[in-house]
Amino acid sequence: MTRHRLLFVCLGNICRSPMAEGVFRRVAEDEGAMHDFEIDSAGMGNWHEGQAPDTRAQAAALTRGVDISAQCARQVRAEDFARFDILLAMDRSNHADLMSLAPQDARHKVRFFLDFAPHVGTKDVPDPFYGGNEGFDHALDLIEAASRGLLEVLRKDGAKQARRGG
Repeated sequence: MTRHRLLFVCLGNICRSPMAEGVFRRVAEDEGAMHDFEIDSAGMGNWHEGQAPDTRAQAAALTRGVDISAQCARQVRAEDFARFDILLAMDRSNHADLMSLAPQDARHKVRFFLDFAPHVGTKDVPDPFYGGNEGFDHALDLIEAASRGLLEVLRKDGAKQARRGG
């Protein structure tokens, strides 16, 4: 399988994108596929640069067996568009911001994360930062669905490439 480089992106890189990075890592590990991926997360803003994920995000993820406590917030950088194969936006605002930053030849790399879970009926993982704990649980439900869908799509694409010899 081709090694895929994925960047999960939200607004501040302390809630949704660190949870997505952690959940996708766990899903890939559970399927024995983590060696096929390089993954990271980042935020559109730099307000939380260097900080650990929100304690509520950490607690919610941990209830599902995902430890994100060692992650460190960072801002999206211009070089991310060259380094990563897919930049996965958590919502429409993040998607629009990424598209405005992306060089023309990298715009195809920007995707909605929830495109990989079309059955959930939305493109946006709601930002749980200003809400209660239930917002983190809902975000994690969406993130888990999209993580499983993304892994399935990338495994199929990798199998197709292997059959083509490329």
